[in-house]
Amino acid sequence: QVQLVEFGGQLVQAGDSLRLACAASGLIFSTVGAGWFRQAPGKEREFVAAIRKNGSNTIYADAVKGRFTISRDVATNTVFLKMSSLKPEDTAVYYCASGRHVDDYTISYDYQYWGHGTQVFVSS
Repeated sequence: QVQLVEFGGQLVQAGDSLRLACAASGLIFSTVGAGWFRQAPGKEREFVAAIRKNGSNTIYADAVKGRFTISRDVATNTVFLKMSSLKPEDTAVYYCASGRHVDDYTISYDYQYWGHGTQVFVSS
């Protein structure tokens, strides 16, 4: 059974940095890709960032490019999302996702497994 658990969401101020973590069980991140999505109140879930299973190719949404960095740690089987220069519009529940057959990393329904999310709130 695959489980993804996100950590690190909290209330921060605009301009602050924050790192989210996603720990996996039943799945090894070095053999599959992973992504981060977010959903703000009243909005659809949107793609944030992804890392391909080779660990070196990363993809970012335009809204976070240059501010967010996705990475993974093979030893702890954890994927991270480092967020810098946070803005109030980054406020959302952030979800970690993964799957064994992801074709388009920016599309949520390509992912098989999802965490329950972690709340990030950025105050102005």
